[in-house]
Amino acid sequence: MSGRELAYRICATLRRAGYQALLAGGCVRDLLLGREPADYDVATDAIPTRVLELFPGSVGVGAQFGVVMVVEGGEQVEVATFRSDAAYSDGRRPDAVTFARTAAEDVQRRDFTINGLMLDPESSDVLDCVGGRADLDAGIVRSIGDPERRFAEDKLRLVRAVRFAARLGYRIEAGTLAAVRKLAAHVAQVSAERLRDELTRILTEGAARRGFELLEETQLLAALLPEVARMRGVEQPPQFHPEGDVWIHTRMMLAGLPAGCSPTLAWGVLLHDVGKPPTFRPPAGPDGRIRFDEHVEVGTRMAEDIARRLRFSGEESEQVCALVANHLRFKDVRQMRISTLKKFVRLPRFEEHLELHRLDCESSHRQMDAYEFVRRFLRETPAEVVRPPRLLRGEDLMELGYSPGPVFKQILEAVEDGQLEGKLTTREEAQKFAQERFPKRLQDVV
Repeated sequence: MSGRELAYRICATLRRAGYQALLAGGCVRDLLLGREPADYDVATDAIPTRVLELFPGSVGVGAQFGVVMVVEGGEQVEVATFRSDAAYSDGRRPDAVTFARTAAEDVQRRDFTINGLMLDPESSDVLDCVGGRADLDAGIVRSIGDPERRFAEDKLRLVRAVRFAARLGYRIEAGTLAAVRKLAAHVAQVSAERLRDELTRILTEGAARRGFELLEETQLLAALLPEVARMRGVEQPPQFHPEGDVWIHTRMMLAGLPAGCSPTLAWGVLLHDVGKPPTFRPPAGPDGRIRFDEHVEVGTRMAEDIARRLRFSGEESEQVCALVANHLRFKDVRQMRISTLKKFVRLPRFEEHLELHRLDCESSHRQMDAYEFVRRFLRETPAEVVRPPRLLRGEDLMELGYSPGPVFKQILEAVEDGQLEGKLTTREEAQKFAQERFPKRLQDVV
């Protein structure tokens, strides 16, 4: 069963029971635009307790606010009771809700006109009480009612205005845009998790460049990611970056991110040069050039701080920081020892490292030699050669008489390097190598 089929069945069931039931919100917008909605929402005058009765196994995810999640056949649809909201003291949820009897009352609490449309699934008639269809046709993101009031209700709407404008290729209506700029600093009141998720959507919905340009224009970028905002105007050596400053370069890379790309890759692209502004050094002397000494190390620490601030998972943070930490290593791939190269391409999710490097090159000097070198190496080198079974493990060293300790790591790394270089091919050769290279009488010294 698809999400659409479940939503239509829910509407039919509610109507048979004597209630109003309409598709609502983003799914209506997407259907009118000829896009397949990511999810479906239903609006009804049935109160939550009645919805729970009609759909056994459903869950009251926000029953106090009139929201029930109906789950069936691996799909889920949110069913919300028509309502009007009181004040939003916490800037996210209403202090109280009053259930309404009509859809016209309900849409007045929603964020933007293009999200305030409802659709009768039986007749396909569209209920438009806020001018949403005209704004869809004109390509406009406009708040419903007073924009400052809408944004005060939920500060995340400030970022959502940018996301919808970027994703749909729309412009933000003048009054709405002015309110976003006026209230930009208030976005800091939103929880880190919600901000992270909204920024990730901007990065991965296929319009990352436009999204971040709008974030900058609305002053939201300085409030959300001041480290990224500082990239603007930071010059780069033209022999390596003829495209311009760090912000121009980063935006060009963002433009290359397709819809549905990996979130960690997208964040890695955004932050790969975040260490350049604080490490900028102007040319010194007649033959000097702009330098960013240690910008990779500084940038990795900054990326880690940003990931922590936005409550990334440990796995996500580790991958984003790895992308930042390793993005300059590609310039050395043709000079690497074979063991070093094999270890490099064994980095977790190496395809993201390679893709970041491709975008980096195409958005600057356009020299693709290192990229093609690595692709050729991966294509021509069997996986079992890149990642062969270990010849020795810790228990093998103990059998040889070594005591567990720091020397274990040194021996195992030396053996692995010899194996990857093709100098050690058997367990016996590895044992002999270890005993000759790391005599047990020198173990404590090592």
